[in-house]
Amino acid sequence: MQIPVILFSHFKRKLSIMLSIFLKPVFLLSMPGESEWLLILLVILLFFGGKKIPDLMRGIGKGVREFNDAKEHVKSEIEAGMREKDSEKKELVNNAPVAADIPSAAVSTPVSQNS
Repeated sequence: MQIPVILFSHFKRKLSIMLSIFLKPVFLLSMPGESEWLLILLVILLFFGGKKIPDLMRGIGKGVREFNDAKEHVKSEIEAGMREKDSEKKELVNNAPVAADIPSAAVSTPVSQNS
């Protein structure tokens, strides 16, 4: 039964080689370094020009601010809902009847029938 083991190890070796070939481009797309950032900024400056960049940055700032405001609004709504649910639970617990409040006539004792 050595043949399946040999075939499996051969297949495993081929698979690892194929994966390394296909995944190399993915690993090349990591975060840009200092020189890449400078090149990106230079290209943006060439495309948009010096007069359009402040408007572009202003628009990005407004977008980020609106996103953060919406995020905080959703967070506050979730927290308010949680507080409301907790207060409803506490109210139910506080208003629940206690065994001492129930009249003794309402409490029934088991009756055994011996006939």
